[in-house]
Amino acid sequence: MSKHAIGVDIGGTKIAVGVVDESGAIVAKTRRKTQPQDPASIDAAIADAVAELAQNYEFHAVGLAAAGFVSSDRSRVMFAPNIAWREYALADKVSALLKRPEITVVVENDANAAGWAEYKYGVARDVTNMVMLTIGTGLGAALVVDGNLVRGQYGFGAELGHFRVVPGGHACGCGHRGCWEQYASGSALVREARRAGVERPVRAAALLELAGGNAADIAGPHVTTAALGGDELGIELLAELGSWIGQGAASLAAILDPEMFVVGGGVIAAGDLMLEPARAAFGEHLPASGHRPFAKIVAADMANDAGIVGAAALAREATGE
Repeated sequence: MSKHAIGVDIGGTKIAVGVVDESGAIVAKTRRKTQPQDPASIDAAIADAVAELAQNYEFHAVGLAAAGFVSSDRSRVMFAPNIAWREYALADKVSALLKRPEITVVVENDANAAGWAEYKYGVARDVTNMVMLTIGTGLGAALVVDGNLVRGQYGFGAELGHFRVVPGGHACGCGHRGCWEQYASGSALVREARRAGVERPVRAAALLELAGGNAADIAGPHVTTAALGGDELGIELLAELGSWIGQGAASLAAILDPEMFVVGGGVIAAGDLMLEPARAAFGEHLPASGHRPFAKIVAADMANDAGIVGAAALAREATGE
C-alpha cells in the first residue's frame, strides 16, 4: 500500500502537481504551463508532470481538480467555463498517456477538492457539517454533510455560486441573472471598484494610483491593499462583498444548518475587513437569529495547496487506500 497520492490543480493557464502523503503534506511539487483552448495540451502536461514525480515516489492514485461540472462517475468534465472541456473524458485521456494501468485517475470539481482538504486537514478538521466558499473569479463551493462530500445525483451538486439571490439581477455566465457569484466574488468586487474609479475618481484616488491611473486596470489585490492601508473606499467595497457572502450564507444555513463556513480564495487576504461584515450580515439575516447557534465563518488555512491536497486525498480514498 502506497502512502502517497498525486493531486493536480488545473488552472486556466497552468497546472500545479504535487505528491501528497497520508497526513495531507505535500512532499514534492512541480508545475506546467497549459493552453486552455487546447485540452490535449493539458492532458500531455499532466502526464508529463506525473511521470516526473513518479521517478522518486510510488503511488497508485491521481486526483485531477478541475474547474467545471464533473460527471457523477468522476471521469469526465461535462462543461467548464474557462477551458475547452465539453463532455470531455479527462480521466481516460490522462490514463492513456500515463500507460500505467495500476494507477487510478479520478476527476474532482476543484472547489470540492479544496473543501475536502479543509475538512480533512485544515480549519474544518474538527467539524462534521461545513460549507466551503471559494471567492475567486466566480464563487465555487463544497458541502460536507455528516462527514460526506455532497456531489448530488449527477455530480453537479454544490454549485452554490448559481444560487439565485437577486431576481433579474446582474447577468451571469451560466445564462441566468442574479446568481450569488455576481455579488459575492472577486469579479463582483472588481466590477464595483472599477465603477467607482469612473464615477467617483476623487474618492477612488488610492485605487486609481495603485492601478496606474486607469480605472479599467483596477484589480482585486488593489482593493485589498488600499483597504489594509486604511482607504475608506477599499474598506467599503470589501464590506459590501462580505455582506453579500453573509446574506447568502444565512439562506444556506436555513437549509443545511452547518457548523462552519470556510471562506477561501484570493480575497481572503483582506481578513476581517471582509469576514467581519460577512459575520454581521449572517447574524442579521439568519432565520430565528438569537434563538439558535451561529455557524462560524472563518478563513481557509490551506491557501493555494488545497486543490492539490484535496484531489490527492479523494483519489486515494477512491482506491480504498
